[in-house]
Amino acid sequence: MTANPYRDSSGKTLTDYERPSVAVDTAVLTLDDERGLVVLEVRRPDDGQWSLPGTFLHAGERLADAVARSLKDKANVDGLHPRQLHVFDDPKRDSRGWVLSVAHVDIVRSERLGSRFDGTTRLMPAGARHRLPHDHRKIIKQAVDYLRARYEGRPDPDHLLGDEFTILQLRQAHEHVAGRPLQRDWFRRTMEPQLIPTGAMSSGTRGRPAELFRRRPPG
Repeated sequence: MTANPYRDSSGKTLTDYERPSVAVDTAVLTLDDERGLVVLEVRRPDDGQWSLPGTFLHAGERLADAVARSLKDKANVDGLHPRQLHVFDDPKRDSRGWVLSVAHVDIVRSERLGSRFDGTTRLMPAGARHRLPHDHRKIIKQAVDYLRARYEGRPDPDHLLGDEFTILQLRQAHEHVAGRPLQRDWFRRTMEPQLIPTGAMSSGTRGRPAELFRRRPPG
């Protein structure tokens, strides 16, 4: 504390105001071949309830560092770089008290999450209606809306597929993200100008081999 603390126009210092606790919660989204768009959840040790990975902000800690700590400690996942999504600040959102959450989102290939689903973590369909604490369901919905906006008219901008893929694989990934079928001819007309044919054909898949494409660099 300094000898002459800051005072506002009413003569109050920062400590004269009641302040909320600050938390971070992260929706990590990926694709599952069978279940489509899924989100990473962790089991809370105190009550066994499933939730998004999150934690309270420590004194002097950056939000990004708190996010990285929560993913490592709660889900054994590191090396991700989630983006800030939205601040959920309803004073009654958390039954434990006045807690605002700075929600984050990351969109990754499933291999980035590894084989960590041992009863303490799991992948659940993003549209599932099971019980989650606080407003985690709203966080997931906003993360999915964000993802869908990114995928409108752009070929897999978050690289959920590999570097090379067929038009069918690309459309299936976009359908998982959109949560609905997409018209085939429209999809091909929209995406092909943004792709570069590799001259190679797919192998090791069902049906006839199909041409492989890459994303065209922006600009």
